[in-house]
Amino acid sequence: MTYPVSLRAIAVATAFFGGLAAAQAQETVFYSTQLRPIEEASKVRDVLLKGIPGKVTYVVDEPPAFAVRMKAETQAGKRTVDVVGALHGELQPHVPADLQPIDDLVAKIADRGIPANLMELGKLGTGQQQYIPWMQATYVMVANKQALQYLPAGADVNTLTYAQLLQWGKNIAEKTGQRRLGFPAGPTGLMSRFFQGYFYPSFTGGVVSTFKSADAEAGWNTMKELWAVSSPNSTNYNFMQEPLMAGEVWIAWDHIARVKDALTMQPDQFVAFPAPAGPKGRGYMPVIAGLAIPKDAPNRAGAVAVIEHMTKPETQLLTAAEVGFFPVVKADLPPNLAPGVKLLAGAVGATQNAKDALVSLLPVGLGAKGGEFNKVYTDTFQRIVLRNEPVKDVLESQAKTLEALMKETGAPCWAPDKPSQGACPVQ
Repeated sequence: MTYPVSLRAIAVATAFFGGLAAAQAQETVFYSTQLRPIEEASKVRDVLLKGIPGKVTYVVDEPPAFAVRMKAETQAGKRTVDVVGALHGELQPHVPADLQPIDDLVAKIADRGIPANLMELGKLGTGQQQYIPWMQATYVMVANKQALQYLPAGADVNTLTYAQLLQWGKNIAEKTGQRRLGFPAGPTGLMSRFFQGYFYPSFTGGVVSTFKSADAEAGWNTMKELWAVSSPNSTNYNFMQEPLMAGEVWIAWDHIARVKDALTMQPDQFVAFPAPAGPKGRGYMPVIAGLAIPKDAPNRAGAVAVIEHMTKPETQLLTAAEVGFFPVVKADLPPNLAPGVKLLAGAVGATQNAKDALVSLLPVGLGAKGGEFNKVYTDTFQRIVLRNEPVKDVLESQAKTLEALMKETGAPCWAPDKPSQGACPVQ
Protein backbone atom coordinates (compact mmCIF):
# COMPACT_ATOMS: atom_id res chain seq x y z
CA MET A 1 0.00 0.00 0.00
CA THR A 2 2.94 2.36 0.53
CA TYR A 3 4.31 1.89 -2.98
CA PRO A 4 1.95 4.34 -4.76
CA VAL A 5 2.63 6.92 -2.04
CA SER A 6 6.35 6.59 -2.70
CA LEU A 7 5.69 7.06 -6.40
CA ARG A 8 3.60 10.09 -5.62
CA ALA A 9 6.31 11.46 -3.34
CA ILE A 10 8.87 10.93 -6.07
CA ALA A 11 6.58 12.65 -8.56
CA VAL A 12 6.06 15.60 -6.19
CA ALA A 13 9.79 15.84 -5.49
CA THR A 14 10.62 15.60 -9.18
CA ALA A 15 8.09 18.31 -9.97
CA PHE A 16 9.46 20.48 -7.17
CA PHE A 17 13.11 20.16 -8.10
CA GLY A 18 12.28 20.34 -11.79
CA GLY A 19 10.40 23.57 -11.16
CA LEU A 20 13.29 24.88 -9.10
CA ALA A 21 15.74 24.07 -11.88
CA ALA A 22 13.46 25.78 -14.40
CA ALA A 23 13.22 28.84 -12.15
CA GLN A 24 16.99 28.90 -11.78
CA ALA A 25 17.40 28.45 -15.52
CA GLN A 26 15.19 31.49 -16.05
CA GLU A 27 17.40 33.72 -13.90
CA THR A 28 19.57 36.14 -15.88
CA VAL A 29 22.67 37.54 -14.20
CA PHE A 30 23.39 41.10 -15.44
CA TYR A 31 26.95 42.10 -14.44
CA SER A 32 27.88 45.78 -14.80
CA THR A 33 30.61 48.32 -14.16
CA GLN A 34 28.03 51.08 -14.73
CA LEU A 35 25.37 52.56 -12.42
CA ARG A 36 27.21 51.22 -9.37
CA PRO A 37 26.21 53.71 -6.62
CA ILE A 38 23.48 52.28 -4.36
CA GLU A 39 20.87 54.80 -5.51
CA GLU A 40 21.54 54.17 -9.21
CA ALA A 41 21.71 50.38 -8.81
CA SER A 42 18.35 50.48 -7.00
CA LYS A 43 16.83 52.42 -9.92
CA VAL A 44 18.09 49.73 -12.31
CA ARG A 45 16.61 46.92 -10.21
CA ASP A 46 13.32 48.60 -9.28
CA VAL A 47 12.54 50.65 -12.40
CA LEU A 48 14.65 49.98 -15.48
CA LEU A 49 14.54 46.16 -15.45
CA LYS A 50 10.79 45.97 -14.89
CA GLY A 51 8.92 44.09 -17.61
CA ILE A 52 11.59 41.54 -18.51
CA PRO A 53 10.26 37.97 -18.23
CA GLY A 54 11.95 35.81 -15.59
CA LYS A 55 14.25 36.98 -12.81
CA VAL A 56 17.10 39.37 -13.58
CA THR A 57 19.80 39.77 -10.94
CA TYR A 58 21.77 43.01 -11.30
CA VAL A 59 25.34 42.76 -9.96
CA VAL A 60 27.81 45.66 -10.00
CA ASP A 61 31.59 45.69 -9.73
CA GLU A 62 34.54 48.06 -10.06
CA PRO A 63 36.20 47.94 -13.53
CA PRO A 64 39.44 46.21 -12.38
CA ALA A 65 37.45 43.45 -10.61
CA PHE A 66 35.21 43.10 -13.69
CA ALA A 67 38.28 42.50 -15.89
CA VAL A 68 39.67 39.90 -13.49
CA ARG A 69 36.37 38.02 -13.14
CA MET A 70 35.74 37.89 -16.89
CA LYS A 71 39.19 36.42 -17.57
CA ALA A 72 39.06 34.05 -14.58
CA GLU A 73 35.71 32.57 -15.63
CA THR A 74 36.98 32.04 -19.18
CA GLN A 75 40.05 30.22 -17.89
CA ALA A 76 38.01 28.13 -15.44
CA GLY A 77 35.47 27.23 -18.14
CA LYS A 78 32.67 28.15 -15.73
CA ARG A 79 30.64 31.20 -16.65
CA THR A 80 28.30 32.65 -14.00
CA VAL A 81 27.09 35.79 -15.81
CA ASP A 82 24.77 36.07 -18.80
CA VAL A 83 24.99 39.67 -19.93
CA VAL A 84 27.54 42.39 -19.14
CA GLY A 85 27.29 46.17 -19.19
CA ALA A 86 30.52 48.17 -19.35
CA LEU A 87 32.23 51.07 -21.07
CA HIS A 88 33.63 50.71 -24.59
CA GLY A 89 37.22 50.69 -23.31
CA GLU A 90 36.39 48.15 -20.57
CA LEU A 91 34.92 45.71 -23.10
CA GLN A 92 37.74 46.07 -25.64
CA PRO A 93 40.28 43.82 -23.82
CA HIS A 94 37.75 40.95 -23.71
CA VAL A 95 37.70 40.41 -27.48
CA PRO A 96 37.93 37.71 -28.68
CA ALA A 97 38.61 35.53 -25.62
CA ASP A 98 35.71 36.41 -23.32
CA LEU A 99 32.86 37.77 -25.47
CA GLN A 100 30.73 36.06 -28.11
CA PRO A 101 29.74 37.84 -31.34
CA ILE A 102 26.10 38.95 -31.28
CA ASP A 103 25.37 39.69 -34.94
CA ASP A 104 21.97 38.01 -34.53
CA LEU A 105 20.92 40.88 -32.24
CA VAL A 106 21.63 43.55 -34.86
CA ALA A 107 18.48 42.63 -36.81
CA LYS A 108 16.42 42.44 -33.60
CA ILE A 109 17.24 46.03 -32.65
CA ALA A 110 17.44 47.44 -36.19
CA ASP A 111 14.32 49.56 -35.62
CA ARG A 112 15.88 51.35 -32.62
CA GLY A 113 17.73 53.92 -34.74
CA ILE A 114 21.11 53.52 -33.02
CA PRO A 115 23.56 55.66 -35.07
CA ALA A 116 25.80 53.69 -37.45
CA ASN A 117 28.99 55.14 -35.92
CA LEU A 118 27.99 53.86 -32.47
CA MET A 119 27.16 50.40 -33.87
CA GLU A 120 30.56 50.42 -35.58
CA LEU A 121 32.22 51.19 -32.23
CA GLY A 122 30.40 48.09 -30.91
CA LYS A 123 32.42 45.88 -33.27
CA LEU A 124 35.55 46.78 -31.25
CA GLY A 125 37.71 46.74 -34.36
CA THR A 126 36.50 43.30 -35.51
CA GLY A 127 34.18 42.33 -38.36
CA GLN A 128 31.41 41.25 -35.97
CA GLN A 129 29.14 42.96 -33.43
CA GLN A 130 30.69 42.51 -29.98
CA TYR A 131 28.38 44.78 -28.00
CA ILE A 132 25.16 46.71 -28.54
CA PRO A 133 25.39 50.37 -27.47
CA TRP A 134 23.44 50.83 -24.24
CA MET A 135 23.61 54.44 -23.09
CA GLN A 136 25.81 57.46 -23.37
CA ALA A 137 27.02 60.21 -21.13
CA THR A 138 29.57 62.98 -21.16
CA TYR A 139 30.81 65.79 -18.96
CA VAL A 140 29.41 69.32 -18.88
CA MET A 141 29.78 72.66 -17.18
CA VAL A 142 27.12 73.91 -14.77
CA ALA A 143 26.83 77.45 -13.46
CA ASN A 144 24.68 79.10 -10.84
CA LYS A 145 22.71 81.91 -12.50
CA GLN A 146 24.26 84.31 -9.95
CA ALA A 147 27.55 83.85 -11.80
CA LEU A 148 26.22 84.99 -15.19
CA GLN A 149 26.45 88.71 -14.34
CA TYR A 150 30.24 88.31 -14.05
CA LEU A 151 30.76 86.78 -17.52
CA PRO A 152 33.45 88.61 -19.53
CA ALA A 153 32.08 91.04 -22.12
CA GLY A 154 30.98 89.23 -25.29
CA ALA A 155 31.27 85.74 -23.76
CA ASP A 156 28.55 83.15 -24.43
CA VAL A 157 28.46 80.13 -22.09
CA ASN A 158 27.70 77.81 -25.05
CA THR A 159 30.88 78.86 -26.90
CA LEU A 160 33.11 79.60 -23.90
CA THR A 161 36.92 79.45 -24.19
CA TYR A 162 39.38 78.59 -21.40
CA ALA A 163 40.63 82.20 -21.52
CA GLN A 164 37.06 83.41 -20.92
CA LEU A 165 36.52 80.86 -18.13
CA LEU A 166 39.69 82.15 -16.45
CA GLN A 167 38.51 85.75 -16.76
CA TRP A 168 35.07 84.77 -15.47
CA GLY A 169 36.64 83.17 -12.38
CA LYS A 170 38.82 86.27 -11.86
CA ASN A 171 35.83 88.62 -12.19
CA ILE A 172 33.88 86.68 -9.53
CA ALA A 173 36.87 86.59 -7.15
CA GLU A 174 37.49 90.34 -7.58
CA LYS A 175 33.85 91.38 -7.20
CA THR A 176 32.76 89.00 -4.42
CA GLY A 177 36.00 88.14 -2.65
CA GLN A 178 35.17 84.42 -3.14
CA ARG A 179 36.74 81.79 -5.39
CA ARG A 180 33.66 80.18 -6.92
CA LEU A 181 35.07 77.99 -9.71
CA GLY A 182 35.17 74.30 -8.74
CA PHE A 183 36.66 71.02 -9.94
CA PRO A 184 36.10 67.42 -8.72
CA ALA A 185 39.67 67.00 -7.48
CA GLY A 186 38.73 64.87 -4.45
CA PRO A 187 39.88 61.26 -3.85
CA THR A 188 37.09 59.74 -5.99
CA GLY A 189 36.48 62.74 -8.25
CA LEU A 190 36.88 62.36 -12.01
CA MET A 191 39.66 64.90 -12.47
CA SER A 192 41.76 62.48 -14.56
CA ARG A 193 38.97 62.48 -17.17
CA PHE A 194 39.09 66.28 -17.24
CA PHE A 195 42.73 66.14 -18.26
CA GLN A 196 42.34 63.23 -20.71
CA GLY A 197 39.10 64.28 -22.38
CA TYR A 198 39.02 68.07 -22.11
CA PHE A 199 42.17 69.87 -21.05
CA TYR A 200 44.83 67.99 -23.07
CA PRO A 201 42.82 67.70 -26.33
CA SER A 202 41.79 71.38 -26.14
CA PHE A 203 45.33 72.65 -25.55
CA THR A 204 47.44 70.08 -27.42
CA GLY A 205 45.19 68.21 -29.88
CA GLY A 206 46.21 64.90 -28.29
CA VAL A 207 46.37 63.06 -24.97
CA VAL A 208 49.39 60.72 -24.98
CA SER A 209 51.63 61.72 -27.89
CA THR A 210 51.44 65.43 -26.96
CA PHE A 211 51.92 64.87 -23.23
CA LYS A 212 55.13 66.93 -22.79
CA SER A 213 54.77 69.26 -25.77
CA ALA A 214 55.18 73.05 -25.69
CA ASP A 215 51.39 73.24 -26.07
CA ALA A 216 51.04 71.10 -22.93
CA GLU A 217 53.34 73.46 -21.02
CA ALA A 218 51.20 76.42 -22.04
CA GLY A 219 48.07 74.54 -21.00
CA TRP A 220 49.43 73.70 -17.56
CA ASN A 221 50.36 77.34 -17.00
CA THR A 222 46.72 78.24 -17.75
CA MET A 223 45.59 75.49 -15.34
CA LYS A 224 47.69 77.07 -12.59
CA GLU A 225 45.90 80.38 -13.20
CA LEU A 226 42.50 78.65 -13.18
CA TRP A 227 43.35 76.97 -9.90
CA ALA A 228 44.21 80.34 -8.36
CA VAL A 229 40.55 81.40 -8.80
CA SER A 230 39.09 77.97 -7.89
CA SER A 231 37.57 77.02 -4.55
CA PRO A 232 40.30 75.89 -2.12
CA ASN A 233 37.93 73.03 -1.18
CA SER A 234 38.16 71.52 -4.69
CA THR A 235 40.60 68.86 -3.47
CA ASN A 236 37.74 67.53 -1.29
CA TYR A 237 35.03 67.53 -3.99
CA ASN A 238 34.08 64.16 -5.53
CA PHE A 239 30.60 65.01 -6.92
CA MET A 240 30.16 68.66 -7.93
CA GLN A 241 26.38 68.65 -7.36
CA GLU A 242 26.96 68.98 -3.60
CA PRO A 243 29.04 72.21 -3.58
CA LEU A 244 26.81 73.61 -6.35
CA MET A 245 23.66 73.07 -4.27
CA ALA A 246 25.39 74.43 -1.15
CA GLY A 247 26.35 77.60 -3.05
CA GLU A 248 30.05 77.07 -2.28
CA VAL A 249 30.75 76.80 -6.01
CA TRP A 250 29.07 78.79 -8.77
CA ILE A 251 30.81 77.25 -11.82
CA ALA A 252 31.75 73.57 -12.07
CA TRP A 253 32.78 70.83 -14.49
CA ASP A 254 31.76 67.19 -13.92
CA HIS A 255 30.13 64.05 -15.33
CA ILE A 256 26.44 64.60 -16.07
CA ALA A 257 25.44 61.92 -13.53
CA ARG A 258 27.40 63.82 -10.86
CA VAL A 259 25.64 67.16 -11.38
CA LYS A 260 22.19 65.72 -12.11
CA ASP A 261 20.82 66.13 -8.56
CA ALA A 262 21.60 69.86 -8.50
CA LEU A 263 19.81 70.42 -11.81
CA THR A 264 16.90 68.14 -10.89
CA MET A 265 16.32 69.63 -7.45
CA GLN A 266 17.01 73.29 -8.33
CA PRO A 267 16.46 73.62 -12.12
CA ASP A 268 15.68 77.34 -11.90
CA GLN A 269 18.98 78.01 -10.15
CA PHE A 270 21.41 76.69 -12.80
CA VAL A 271 22.43 76.67 -16.46
CA ALA A 272 24.30 73.78 -18.14
CA PHE A 273 26.63 74.19 -21.13
CA PRO A 274 29.60 72.63 -22.98
CA ALA A 275 33.12 72.63 -21.56
CA PRO A 276 35.38 75.41 -22.89
CA ALA A 277 37.47 75.39 -26.05
CA GLY A 278 41.24 75.78 -26.16
CA PRO A 279 43.64 76.62 -29.02
CA LYS A 280 43.13 73.16 -30.63
CA GLY A 281 39.34 72.88 -30.28
CA ARG A 282 36.61 72.01 -27.81
CA GLY A 283 37.84 68.72 -26.36
CA TYR A 284 35.11 66.46 -25.03
CA MET A 285 34.78 62.83 -24.02
CA PRO A 286 31.66 60.90 -25.04
CA VAL A 287 31.17 58.00 -22.66
CA ILE A 288 29.64 55.02 -24.46
CA ALA A 289 28.47 52.01 -22.44
CA GLY A 290 27.59 48.76 -24.19
CA LEU A 291 25.81 45.47 -23.48
CA ALA A 292 27.60 42.25 -24.41
CA ILE A 293 27.17 38.51 -23.92
CA PRO A 294 30.10 36.54 -22.49
CA LYS A 295 31.22 33.32 -24.14
CA ASP A 296 29.40 30.28 -22.70
CA ALA A 297 26.76 32.46 -20.99
CA PRO A 298 24.45 30.01 -19.14
CA ASN A 299 21.28 31.85 -20.19
CA ARG A 300 21.81 33.44 -23.59
CA ALA A 301 18.07 33.85 -24.20
CA GLY A 302 17.80 35.84 -20.96
CA ALA A 303 20.76 37.99 -22.01
CA VAL A 304 19.11 38.75 -25.36
CA ALA A 305 15.88 39.70 -23.54
CA VAL A 306 17.81 42.14 -21.30
CA ILE A 307 19.53 43.76 -24.30
CA GLU A 308 16.27 44.08 -26.23
CA HIS A 309 14.52 45.59 -23.19
CA MET A 310 17.29 48.05 -22.24
CA THR A 311 17.44 49.43 -25.81
CA LYS A 312 13.68 50.05 -26.15
CA PRO A 313 13.02 53.80 -26.61
CA GLU A 314 10.79 53.88 -23.52
CA THR A 315 13.49 52.20 -21.36
CA GLN A 316 16.11 54.55 -22.78
CA LEU A 317 14.01 57.58 -21.84
CA LEU A 318 13.47 56.14 -18.36
CA THR A 319 17.24 55.70 -18.08
CA ALA A 320 17.74 59.39 -18.89
CA ALA A 321 15.08 60.45 -16.40
CA GLU A 322 16.17 58.13 -13.57
CA VAL A 323 19.98 58.05 -13.77
CA GLY A 324 20.95 60.83 -16.19
CA PHE A 325 22.52 58.68 -18.93
CA PHE A 326 21.21 59.61 -22.35
CA PRO A 327 19.66 57.46 -25.11
CA VAL A 328 21.75 55.87 -27.86
CA VAL A 329 18.53 55.09 -29.75
CA LYS A 330 16.29 57.46 -31.68
CA ALA A 331 13.98 58.68 -28.92
CA ASP A 332 12.54 62.17 -28.73
CA LEU A 333 12.79 63.53 -25.22
CA PRO A 334 9.19 63.95 -24.01
CA PRO A 335 7.88 67.48 -23.34
CA ASN A 336 7.10 66.50 -19.74
CA LEU A 337 10.70 65.51 -19.04
CA ALA A 338 12.00 66.90 -15.74
CA PRO A 339 13.44 70.43 -16.26
CA GLY A 340 16.83 69.39 -14.83
CA VAL A 341 17.21 66.50 -17.27
CA LYS A 342 16.19 68.89 -20.09
CA LEU A 343 19.02 71.22 -19.06
CA LEU A 344 21.49 68.34 -19.24
CA ALA A 345 20.11 67.17 -22.59
CA GLY A 346 20.59 70.68 -23.98
CA ALA A 347 24.21 70.82 -22.79
CA VAL A 348 24.96 67.36 -24.20
CA GLY A 349 23.42 68.32 -27.56
CA ALA A 350 25.33 71.61 -27.69
CA THR A 351 28.57 69.75 -26.93
CA GLN A 352 28.09 67.09 -29.61
CA ASN A 353 27.03 69.63 -32.23
CA ALA A 354 29.68 72.28 -31.51
CA LYS A 355 31.55 73.28 -34.69
CA ASP A 356 34.90 73.03 -32.88
CA ALA A 357 34.09 69.74 -31.05
CA LEU A 358 37.15 67.51 -30.69
CA VAL A 359 36.26 63.98 -29.62
CA SER A 360 38.54 62.27 -27.12
CA LEU A 361 37.72 58.60 -26.56
CA LEU A 362 38.09 56.90 -23.21
CA PRO A 363 41.44 55.10 -22.93
CA VAL A 364 41.52 51.80 -24.83
CA GLY A 365 43.88 48.84 -24.59
CA LEU A 366 45.29 49.48 -21.12
CA GLY A 367 43.57 46.50 -19.49
CA ALA A 368 44.11 46.46 -15.74
CA LYS A 369 46.55 49.39 -16.03
CA GLY A 370 43.81 52.02 -16.48
CA GLY A 371 44.27 53.22 -12.90
CA GLU A 372 48.01 53.73 -13.45
CA PHE A 373 47.27 55.71 -16.62
CA ASN A 374 44.87 57.97 -14.71
CA LYS A 375 47.48 58.44 -11.98
CA VAL A 376 49.98 59.89 -14.46
CA TYR A 377 47.60 62.79 -15.07
CA THR A 378 46.52 63.32 -11.45
CA ASP A 379 50.15 63.13 -10.26
CA THR A 380 51.13 65.70 -12.90
CA PHE A 381 48.33 67.97 -11.68
CA GLN A 382 49.35 67.58 -8.04
CA ARG A 383 53.01 68.28 -8.76
CA ILE A 384 52.50 71.26 -11.08
CA VAL A 385 49.39 72.90 -9.66
CA LEU A 386 49.25 71.91 -5.99
CA ARG A 387 53.00 71.73 -5.24
CA ASN A 388 54.13 74.38 -7.75
CA GLU A 389 56.96 72.27 -9.22
CA PRO A 390 58.44 73.53 -12.54
CA VAL A 391 56.11 72.59 -15.42
CA LYS A 392 58.79 71.41 -17.88
CA ASP A 393 60.59 69.25 -15.29
CA VAL A 394 57.38 67.56 -14.17
CA LEU A 395 56.28 66.82 -17.75
CA GLU A 396 59.70 65.31 -18.58
CA SER A 397 59.55 63.12 -15.47
CA GLN A 398 55.93 62.01 -15.84
CA ALA A 399 56.39 61.40 -19.58
CA LYS A 400 58.88 58.63 -18.72
CA THR A 401 56.25 56.93 -16.52
CA LEU A 402 53.63 57.32 -19.25
CA GLU A 403 55.98 55.99 -21.95
CA ALA A 404 56.86 52.92 -19.86
CA LEU A 405 53.16 52.25 -19.28
CA MET A 406 52.29 52.52 -22.97
CA LYS A 407 55.15 50.17 -23.92
CA GLU A 408 54.19 47.68 -21.20
CA THR A 409 50.56 47.52 -22.35
CA GLY A 410 51.32 47.95 -26.05
CA ALA A 411 48.21 50.15 -26.28
CA PRO A 412 48.02 51.91 -29.65
CA CYS A 413 46.88 55.54 -29.84
CA TRP A 414 43.18 56.40 -29.70
CA ALA A 415 41.41 59.61 -30.77
CA PRO A 416 42.35 62.43 -30.75
CA ASP A 417 45.93 61.12 -31.01
CA LYS A 418 46.82 59.98 -34.52
CA PRO A 419 46.69 56.17 -35.04
CA SER A 420 49.95 54.34 -34.26
CA GLN A 421 51.52 51.04 -35.15
CA GLY A 422 52.12 49.47 -31.76
CA ALA A 423 52.32 51.39 -28.50
CA CYS A 424 51.25 55.05 -28.62
CA PRO A 425 54.44 57.14 -28.57
CA VAL A 426 55.06 59.94 -26.04
CA GLN A 427 56.77 62.72 -27.96
